[in-house]
Amino acid sequence: MSIVVFDPDSTEDVDFKDRMRHPAAADPAGGMWLSDTEPSFIDADALRKGRLAKLRGWMRDAGYGGVVLFDPYNQRYATGSRNMFGYFLRNSTRYFFIPTEGPIVLFESPQSYHVSMVLDTIDEARPSKLVWSSVSGRDDETAGPFAGEIAELLKKHGGGSMKLGLDRCSHLQALALEKRGCEVKDCQGEILAVRAVKTPEEVKCLQVSMAGAEAAVYAVREAIKPGVSENDLFAIMYGEVIRQGGEFIETRLLTSGQRTNPWFNEASGRKIRPGELLALDTDTIGCYGYYSDFSRTFRCGPGKPTDYQKSLYRMAHDQVQHNISIVKPGMAFREIAEKAWKIPDRFVDQRYTSVMHGVGMHGETPFIAHAMDYETYGRDGHIVPGMVVSVESYIGEKGGREGVKLEDEILITETGTELLSRFPYEDEFLA
Repeated sequence: MSIVVFDPDSTEDVDFKDRMRHPAAADPAGGMWLSDTEPSFIDADALRKGRLAKLRGWMRDAGYGGVVLFDPYNQRYATGSRNMFGYFLRNSTRYFFIPTEGPIVLFESPQSYHVSMVLDTIDEARPSKLVWSSVSGRDDETAGPFAGEIAELLKKHGGGSMKLGLDRCSHLQALALEKRGCEVKDCQGEILAVRAVKTPEEVKCLQVSMAGAEAAVYAVREAIKPGVSENDLFAIMYGEVIRQGGEFIETRLLTSGQRTNPWFNEASGRKIRPGELLALDTDTIGCYGYYSDFSRTFRCGPGKPTDYQKSLYRMAHDQVQHNISIVKPGMAFREIAEKAWKIPDRFVDQRYTSVMHGVGMHGETPFIAHAMDYETYGRDGHIVPGMVVSVESYIGEKGGREGVKLEDEILITETGTELLSRFPYEDEFLA
C-alpha cells in the first residue's frame, strides 16, 4: 500500500488558472490544508453551508428573489469569504449577488479574485462596477452599470421575484435599481435576525475565539505593574489575540485609575500606579471571524484593594451573576429587563447601555435594554436556544474615582444557559 504524502509547500498540484489550493480546500490525502490556528475539529464546509442554508431559507420565506451584500460581516456569513476586511468595512467596492436559488456571484476588487474563488459557496467572480467610485467621486457614473447588471441577474435567477434586499449602499444605487424594476428593501435587520441563532459549527467557532481572548487577557493580567502604560497592555492583548489566530479588536477599551470612570474611555499612554484598578473589554474578532466579548477588572499591586474597590467589584459581580441566573429559553426580552438586577440609585446615571446583547460575528441582536430604557432602546422578542449573549455590568458613580467593568458570555441551550467565558474573577475582591 502506498502512502500519499501531502506537502503544503509544494505547488506541483496547484492549478493557478482555475482554483488555487487554500485552507478551505481538501488536500490529496483527504484531510484539510490548515494552519495551526484553524482548528481541525471545526468543519469549515459545514459551517459555510449551514449558514448559507439559513440565509436562503429566510429569503425564500420572505419572498426575496435575491440579496446584494456589501457588509463584510454578512458576506462572510453567507459565503465564508474574507478579503481586506477592514478596508471594505468603509469601501463599497466589493459586493455579492445571492439569489434564493442559483449561482452566487462575487463582484470583486481588481487582482484579488483568487482569494475567494477557492470556496464552493461562490460560483462566479466578476469585476466590480463600483471600484473606488466613492473615493473618486464617480458614484453617479457607476450606479447605472451596477444596477443594470444586478437587475439582469435578478430577472434570470430570482425565480420570478424582483424583490431585492440590500444590507447597505448609497441612495444612488438604490434609486438606479428601482428604475430597472427592482423592489428594493433594506434587509440588514432581517439578516441580523437570521444570524442571531447559531448553528452547531458556529458555537464551536465562538468557543475557540473565546479561548484565544482569554489567553490574551491572561497575558495582560500578568503584565500589570506600576509604570506600565495602558497602551503597553493593549499592545500585549492585541498581539496575543493575533498569535492565537484572531483577527482584530473592535475597540480600545482598556483603562486605568480615574480613566475607568466613566466607562468607554479608550486606551492611552497613561501609566498605571500602585493600587489602581485596570478594566478592559475584549471585543475580539477571533477564529473564523467570530466574536468574543467578556470584561474583567484587575488591580495593580502591591497591597490590597480598598473597601470601596471591593464594594464596586462585588456589585458588578452580583449584577452579572443575577442576570445570568434569570435567563431561560423562551423568555421575553422585556421580562428579562424587568427581572434584571436592580442598580443602586447612585450608579444608575452611569449604567451600562444594555442588560445583555447578542454575540456572533460582532455584537449583534438581540439588544436587551434596561427596564428604564425600554421604551427608547428596547424591542420585542424572545430568547431562544442557539442564541449567544454577553451579560454586561458597569458600576461607577458619577464623580467617583474609579469604576468596575465585568461581563460574561453565555450560550442559550434547550434547558438553560452554558457559560462560554471561563476567565476567573479576582478572589481578592470577593473574599
